[in-house]
Amino acid sequence: MTLSRRSFLRTAAASVSVGGITYFLPPFPRSRGADPPKASEQIRIAAIGVGNQGKGNTKQHAKNIVAVCEVDSKRLADAVKMVQDASGKVPTAESDYRKVLDRKDVDAVVVTVPDHWHALITVDACNAGKDVYIEKPLTLFISEGRVIVEAARRNKRIVQTGSQQRSDDRFRRACEYVRSGRLGKISEVRVGIPGPNWIDRAKKPVPDSDPPPELDYEMWLGPAPKRAYNANRVHYLFRFFWDYSGGQVTNFGAHHLDITQWALGMDESGPVEIEGTATYNKDHWFETPEKCSITYRYANGVKVVCANGEKGGCTFIGEKGKIFVDRGKIESTPADILKEELKDTDVRLYASKSHHGNWLDCIRSRKLPIADAEIGHRSATVCHLGNIAIRTGRKIQWDPAKEQIVGDPEAAAMVSRPYREPWKLG
Repeated sequence: MTLSRRSFLRTAAASVSVGGITYFLPPFPRSRGADPPKASEQIRIAAIGVGNQGKGNTKQHAKNIVAVCEVDSKRLADAVKMVQDASGKVPTAESDYRKVLDRKDVDAVVVTVPDHWHALITVDACNAGKDVYIEKPLTLFISEGRVIVEAARRNKRIVQTGSQQRSDDRFRRACEYVRSGRLGKISEVRVGIPGPNWIDRAKKPVPDSDPPPELDYEMWLGPAPKRAYNANRVHYLFRFFWDYSGGQVTNFGAHHLDITQWALGMDESGPVEIEGTATYNKDHWFETPEKCSITYRYANGVKVVCANGEKGGCTFIGEKGKIFVDRGKIESTPADILKEELKDTDVRLYASKSHHGNWLDCIRSRKLPIADAEIGHRSATVCHLGNIAIRTGRKIQWDPAKEQIVGDPEAAAMVSRPYREPWKLG
C-alpha cells in the first residue's frame, strides 16, 4: 500500500500571514518549472489530520489549503468549514491520505496524526513530491527516522518537524548562551515533563465497542496492530498506549530533549548510555508510565535527567551557574549571566520567528528548515531510547554513529517494529 516513487515536483512557495509572512492567492493551476517559485505564487497545502493539534495547524494555513484529510467525518466537516470561512473556497475532502498525495494541485502537506502514522505518511508524501510539515515526535520507533531522512534527501523534499520551540527566541537564546560557554563546562541538564493526562480526558475506563459511524477505525489503525475499538485509546488518548505512541516522554520530552540536543551541539548525534525507572497506573487504565525518571549520559560527560517532578522546561547547569528556559521565560543564576549580551564572536544559531513560516520560507528557498528531518529523527531517538530503558529495566548502551544498541539483543530489537499487513514503509 506504499505509493510508488514519482519524479519529484518542483514546489511553489508563497507568502502567507504566518509569522509576518503574507499569502497571495494566485490565478488557477499553473505548470511547474525548474526554477524556484516566485513570492507571489501560492503554496497549495493539504492538511492531513485535523483534530486537536491538527485543528490549530490547519488554521495556520487555512487561506492556502486546497484539501483536507481526516478519518473522522465530523472533524473533516469542521475542517472544511474552517477553510471555507477563511479562504472563501471549499477544499477537497478525503478520508484516505493517498488520494491527497495523488493530487497535482497539492504542493505540500501538514501532517497531524497519531505517532504510528508519522513515518508512513511522511515517506509517502516525499515519494509523491510533496514537502512536509510533520508533528513531533517524528517517529514511533527509531528505525523509521532514518527511512524518513533518506526519503527527504532522495526526493529533495523540505521536511519540517513540529518542534516549534526551536522557533522561540527564548529557547534559541538559552542554547546560544550554553554553546557560547557562558555557563562554563556543562555538567548536567534537567528536563521536566508533566504526568499523563489520560484520566483528565478519559475520566474512566469503558469496554470495547463498535467504532462510532463517523470514524473509519480500520484506517485509523493503519499499520498498528489490529485491536478492538475502545473510545479511550483513540484521538488524543492514543499517546498513552505503546501501539501508537510513547507517553509524555515522546510528547513533552520530544520538545525539551530536542532543545537539550540543540544546546549540547548534538543534533547529529546523541547520548551513549541510558537508564531509567518508571511506575505505572495501578488500575492499568493506560500503558505508558504514570511517572518516570530517565538519565542520559553523553560521550562528553554531560548528564541529562528527564523526569516527572522536575521543573518543567530545561535547566542547564555549568561551572559558572544555571540557565532555565520554558515557554514563558528564560532566567539565569546568577542573573548577570543573561544581562551580558552575546558578542558577535559568540555562537549564533539558526533563527526563526515562526515555525510554520520557516517551513514556507524553506519551500521557497530549498534550504533546510530549522527542525529538519535529521534533527527530528535524532531528537525522537533520544525519547525512544529512554522508553526502551524503562521498558527493559536495563542500562542501554547506544552507538549514535551506527545508530545501534550495543550488547543487548532484546533491547536492540526494539529500535524497529513490524507494520500490520499490507502497510509497508519505503
